[in-house]
Amino acid sequence: MEPRLVGPGPYRATRLWNEIIELFRAGMPLRKHRCRFKSYERCFKASEAVDCLHELLGSNQNFGPEVTRDQTIKLLKKFLKNHVIEDIKGRWGKEDFEDDGHLYRFPPSSPLKSYPKKLSCGKEVIKFPDWNEPKAGTSQEHIPVKSVTMNSEMWYKRHSIAIGEVPACKLVFRRELTQTNIEEIWKSMTLSRLQKVLGLDSLDEVLDTKLVNSKHIVQNVYNVSKQGIVTLEDKSKELPHWILSAMKCLANWPSCSDLKQPTYSGFERDVFKTIVDYFGQMKEPLLTFHFFDIFVSVLGLLQKPSKAVDALQISCLLLPPENRKRLQLLVRMMARISLNQDLPPLSESVRTRTLMVQAFSRCILCSKDEIDLDELLAAKLVSFLMDNYQDILSVPSALKSSIEDRVAHLQTVQIKYAGADSDTTLPPPSFCHQISTDEFEYQRATGSQEPLAALLEEIVMNKEISVKDKKKKLKQFQKSYPEVYRVRFPTPETEAMLFPEKTKQKPPILMWALKKPFQPFHRTRSFRM
Repeated sequence: MEPRLVGPGPYRATRLWNEIIELFRAGMPLRKHRCRFKSYERCFKASEAVDCLHELLGSNQNFGPEVTRDQTIKLLKKFLKNHVIEDIKGRWGKEDFEDDGHLYRFPPSSPLKSYPKKLSCGKEVIKFPDWNEPKAGTSQEHIPVKSVTMNSEMWYKRHSIAIGEVPACKLVFRRELTQTNIEEIWKSMTLSRLQKVLGLDSLDEVLDTKLVNSKHIVQNVYNVSKQGIVTLEDKSKELPHWILSAMKCLANWPSCSDLKQPTYSGFERDVFKTIVDYFGQMKEPLLTFHFFDIFVSVLGLLQKPSKAVDALQISCLLLPPENRKRLQLLVRMMARISLNQDLPPLSESVRTRTLMVQAFSRCILCSKDEIDLDELLAAKLVSFLMDNYQDILSVPSALKSSIEDRVAHLQTVQIKYAGADSDTTLPPPSFCHQISTDEFEYQRATGSQEPLAALLEEIVMNKEISVKDKKKKLKQFQKSYPEVYRVRFPTPETEAMLFPEKTKQKPPILMWALKKPFQPFHRTRSFRM
């Protein structure tokens, strides 16, 4: 089974989880091992599993070579806890997997995650005031009109109206937009732009738009300092002064302005540990649980860095202002520390950049669901953030200009001709974009194969049907969809493991069977003494 690029879209984390399980089951070598004077067939050592999965993740373009061995061990712990693997005695459910010589095996069928059935979030219709009707007490005659110097072309246009060459028209007086109207316009156009960049037909499956606060978007755009950092209206949500001082100390090392120079060896490591402990005790990541799916979808665009930057730039506008500010300060500090050659090493065994990713990735992005690849996905996202934080965490100027133009257009007095729409000068956002032939073929294949794979897994895991009916259904499925069936059961051995043969017990040998055949009873004459 060849790994494929999982692009943006609904349930990307689930799709990645299922694909890694299928690749691991198909690629892990199984052989006979001995343990405590007993032989076990079709199993593997823990260290062999780490080697195989680490190589598999490193060569997979969804994760890449930056995946560490420690991250691979953490993933295998999750596999053991969720019965993707089990020990040779059939035990699972705990995260006690270690990189050692313990023996493990695959159960007859590793559980794939099912795709959740989300309720479709209806698209919110923004209700604007009826601008075609003037305010009460306002007439078109009292609208101030700027005097215009008449030339021949303008005279012809006006004369043509009189003779009927141009349809009749009227002035449309716009009502003043409220702050709520403007915020809803920002929300609608921001989400439309994000949907277009991601190339999705709808955001319903990756984002609950009702959880997007329009006030947060406007505050993140306009309440910023000269350095582009968000300024908070509620000062109680600011970072503590001592944490800011610690972050500035390491970010500007060795020129610390508000701290005295260290007086002992290892001072910088103690400061770093203080920062890690503070961000590590947060109950929710900076990118929030609600937006986990949307940021995981953006990771599918990392093969196209410019698109990924655009998508992350827009997605970060949806964050609460206090989260966005903390993210800006934290990622900027991480990037500066990674590039600072004057800062002493903060770890003896790990490179500074890798240490930054390992220390802060979970406080930036993680999932509520423990059956997820959140550590690997978070590490990939944080690495990309550190490399492009100046662009990603700035206000998207093109989006800002287009929305401001739209608001100005809706507030402008305009001429409306009979039978024409006054808003046609600014067409609604388009959701179509051209894709390559390869992308089309991939979307067509995955769009049909994923539901079929889920159907096959449902047949496999169904315990209510008899073995005979299950074999019959699987045979029909194999005949109709051989490619999907081959992915789930790449070898005859994997198929055979689903129906383990029951060992027939031989009946016990009866004692009378060892004796001579039964002899008929012969009457004999009794002798009396």
